[in-house]
Amino acid sequence: MQNNDFGAGFNSMASQDILACLSVIPMFEDLTHEQMLAVSKQTLLLTVEAGETVFREGDKGDFVCFVAEGLLAVVKCLEGDKFAELTSLPQGSSIGEMAVIDDFPRSATVIARKPSQLITMTRSQFHRVVTENPEIGIKLLKGIARVLSMNLRKTSANLVQHMLPLL
Repeated sequence: MQNNDFGAGFNSMASQDILACLSVIPMFEDLTHEQMLAVSKQTLLLTVEAGETVFREGDKGDFVCFVAEGLLAVVKCLEGDKFAELTSLPQGSSIGEMAVIDDFPRSATVIARKPSQLITMTRSQFHRVVTENPEIGIKLLKGIARVLSMNLRKTSANLVQHMLPLL
């Protein structure tokens, strides 16, 4: 579901369901219930079918996704039509956190492996939350830093595993 195709896949999800989904995502673990409610009001639900592309490597990134239900695959484009699957993202995972902070293109392609429901937040929605409530903003930025740190640690560990046979 590329950014310009967004309208078709969005639908509503009960506020309590969104809160329940967000509460298990590490980026939101420091938020109070009231803060989580304020954040949830700035989100949308995106439904994608198995095999559907959420976003492509090189696309302009301007939203983050949280997996409420389903399974996503993160793939990297290789030569020609070949892809390498980097990881899979089950329920409770997030993808695209950097997109709400910077203006760089997507670094990988994300494809739904199963029918999935994604809670999304655009950069402008994120900035609205941060501007209207700086305390929430600080907690969200710390949460993003935690997620990016975990991702960097996993990447470093994977790199070491792949390099060991070369040493």
